[in-house]
Amino acid sequence: MIDLPEVRGKLLRDEPLGPYTWFRVGGAADGLFIPADAEDLADFLKSLESGVPVTVLGVGSNVIVRDGGVEGVVIRLAGRSWATIATDGDTITAGAGALDSMVARASAKAGLAGLEFYAGIPGTIGGALTMNAGCYGAETKDVLVSARGVNRAGERVEYSLADFGYTYRHSEAPADIIWIEATYRGTPDAPEAVQTRIDEITSRREQTQPIREKTGGSTFKNPEGHSSWKLVDEAGWRGKLHAVTGGGAKFSELHSNFMINPGEATAADIEGLGEAVRADVLAKTGVQLDWEIKRVGRSA
Repeated sequence: MIDLPEVRGKLLRDEPLGPYTWFRVGGAADGLFIPADAEDLADFLKSLESGVPVTVLGVGSNVIVRDGGVEGVVIRLAGRSWATIATDGDTITAGAGALDSMVARASAKAGLAGLEFYAGIPGTIGGALTMNAGCYGAETKDVLVSARGVNRAGERVEYSLADFGYTYRHSEAPADIIWIEATYRGTPDAPEAVQTRIDEITSRREQTQPIREKTGGSTFKNPEGHSSWKLVDEAGWRGKLHAVTGGGAKFSELHSNFMINPGEATAADIEGLGEAVRADVLAKTGVQLDWEIKRVGRSA
């Protein structure tokens, strides 16, 4: 059993992670830490033995937690202290635990354009920073000014946009940084106009994505010159059940780059389906699909 420091937040041992993810699958974390605030997080990391692995989990919208659980400590930034959103002139600052969609709505109220695309991303600001999240032709890099975080040693760090080295769904920032806050710059616009664009994005997402299913968002990144959903569709996997065990898993009939858990699928079922589709698409088209969904933990 790993030795864990004293905390002011919540610290749980052998905590099942399935309920914290959209797929509703996965084993337990050796330790799950929900820090009270940034100071609690920094103190914990300073005191935690350097050899203990640390994994960050947001709202679990774009992740597969494997059935064997996660070694070490899983850190989840949840609660009001992590979801603050404040505007100042043409900037908006949000905590890493704030939902992307809530930041989009706050930008509309403040009359700031440019962050509407966040209404179409089912995650948190921390995840958006990590992967340069984007959709509908816009990305985090287009509006980000700077971000603050804590590294594995418990030290505070600050990154400007240029420091991230963003490319498509990728950041060059050290993987051990846990982001705690980000500042964005929008363009002044009429609040009604910004909200109208947000409503259009929300409506489009509801009509084209299986948002009420147990899903994980976009499964694969778009290869250069291709759309992942088209490759999956043309390979014949739209709506096809991959029943390895239990309830199996399948790619959605509504959007063929979204996997869903239609019943009692395991993490192995879901990841196995993704790998089967990657292999099939490569064999049929010569195009390599890369995972956008993050997969963490141990196999059962």
